[in-house]
Amino acid sequence: MRLDGKIALITGAARGQGAAAARRFVAEGARVVLTDVLDDQGKELAAELGAEYCHLDVSSEEDWASAVAFTVETFGDITVLVNNAGILHFSALAETTLADYQRVIGINQVGTFLGMRAVVESMTRAGGGSIVNVSSVEGLAGMPYLVAYTASKFAIRGMTKVAALELGQHGIRVNSVHPGAIDTSMVSETLGHPIDISPIGKKVALRRIGQPEDVAGVVLFLASDDSAYCTGAEIAVDGGATATHALSR
Repeated sequence: MRLDGKIALITGAARGQGAAAARRFVAEGARVVLTDVLDDQGKELAAELGAEYCHLDVSSEEDWASAVAFTVETFGDITVLVNNAGILHFSALAETTLADYQRVIGINQVGTFLGMRAVVESMTRAGGGSIVNVSSVEGLAGMPYLVAYTASKFAIRGMTKVAALELGQHGIRVNSVHPGAIDTSMVSETLGHPIDISPIGKKVALRRIGQPEDVAGVVLFLASDDSAYCTGAEIAVDGGATATHALSR
């Protein structure tokens, strides 16, 4: 049990990468609070796993305070936070409205900031912990039509390093994970129609699209004591997408 005794809060846990992480965490012995705005799906998964569920809009300070209080009251002080919740928005720079830009920043970037800040007191009381911030390959390099998303994911990468430097003295480790093309519903739902992303897999070294479980395995590593000397790190889970550059294509 790699997470035996750990108390974890996972955002965006009702489906996709968050749900995969929740399954791995419970299987590895953690006591887990799933959070999301998709309450029906979140409650159903929590019941299936024997975990707890709490509504959390990550852009809300009040929701964060409530989620942390719920977790502490239910299980005890938090020792693992996975900042996974996020949204995607496609548009050309010249056509991106301020409202759309701020909506993405509010959830992806501000949500991660609020989450880290919200658990510091509890993790410090616990004697330390691990914060895993889910960024993206768009936090390592840019992609057309994703100006807001890319900005938010670069911000997560930077905030992770600042937090690692500040919180290490309290035994709190902070690392970022950078998924590439992962087989979830995010792209299709953002575009408003189903889209087959499998051709993207042919472009990366491992010749396949990633699965949520691929990301969950890395998140598990960073949450566990196996990564006890890792902080401020950034780990790409992208099948080799960022191992190259434009001239090699």
